[in-house]
Amino acid sequence: MAVESELSPDGKKLTIRVKGRFDFGKHQEFRRTYEDDSGRSSRQFDAVVVDLKEATYLDSSALGMLLLLRDHAGEESQISVINTTPDVRKILAISNFEKLFEIS
Repeated sequence: MAVESELSPDGKKLTIRVKGRFDFGKHQEFRRTYEDDSGRSSRQFDAVVVDLKEATYLDSSALGMLLLLRDHAGEESQISVINTTPDVRKILAISNFEKLFEIS
């Protein structure tokens, strides 16, 4: 799988790992990580971490997916985008995403 998720033992933190190209082709897979069939939603998480360590590419549809995640999680949830490459960090900065997400 190119998008994987892991729930912390206490169930309060969801980590989403994106591998390869983070583009529209990952939309359904990415969305499934925080909206599963059991009805559990990211609104129940205190924190959501999007790990881009193994992401090789990011485009505007990926930015849209991050915004959809933020909308779904609500303003109470802390959403972090971690392990960004310099190029990805530049794209996020140009898009003013550092105002919406914690980026490292």
